[in-house]
Amino acid sequence: MAKRILSAVIGVPFLLFFIWVGGWFLAAMVMVISLIALNEYLLIGKQADILKHNRLIIIFYCMVWSVVLLAGLNNLILPLIMGWFILIFGSYAIYYPDIAFSEVSYLFLAILYPVGLLCLLNNLRGLEQGLLWCLFTFFVVWLSDTGAFFIGSAFGQRKLAPKVSPNKSIEGALGGIAAGALIGLGFALFTQIGTVLAMVLLAVVSSVAAMIGDLFESSLKRMAGVKDSGTLIPGHGGVLDRFDSLLFALPVVYFAVLLGFMGK
Repeated sequence: MAKRILSAVIGVPFLLFFIWVGGWFLAAMVMVISLIALNEYLLIGKQADILKHNRLIIIFYCMVWSVVLLAGLNNLILPLIMGWFILIFGSYAIYYPDIAFSEVSYLFLAILYPVGLLCLLNNLRGLEQGLLWCLFTFFVVWLSDTGAFFIGSAFGQRKLAPKVSPNKSIEGALGGIAAGALIGLGFALFTQIGTVLAMVLLAVVSSVAAMIGDLFESSLKRMAGVKDSGTLIPGHGGVLDRFDSLLFALPVVYFAVLLGFMGK
């Protein structure tokens, strides 16, 4: 627990500083974090005996992909996706049966999870009131996780997903959603970046998405038979362990704001 708290005390201000500065400072940080998370994702696949081939070309391609996303080169996004599709499924067609379809599917997901989703943090920061929206997203994710932990520890009886994460309960999940809703209410009242109803609803949906992100990463680790995705962050495990919930909450907030659902 001491290592976990120390990592948070050091890491959170560092992360918030880069979000506050924004621009290429944030883009560079996002790129580094996303590539570390990608490597952890690929290692999980290897430990699960899904990935059997060299992962360097995947990391290189996703590095190019992250540069395109972070630089806002939108006209290159579709060609890169199509190129990835042709590369991965073309390899399956050429090298079958030496490469399994499960490996192809796992690799195809790599361009979205975790690289594509994490790059949305930089996109969100670039929107109007982007700093506030980034803070909103982080606070919802952190507080819903904290609320789920304490409510689940105190009142948890019914298992939420026993085969994936035995310690998580339905009561804890409801507590996490309630904590997220309070963040939404607070931001609506004190920042006025959206109506109360819209902010609370967005916080609730983001909290649910964050929990799904946590469970998704847990299912990957369960499949591979590992406890953590890595060892980079003392007390927390790997980068994926720390950002799994955020990866699923980011697209919810980003597209809600981008499409003008906040009723401001």
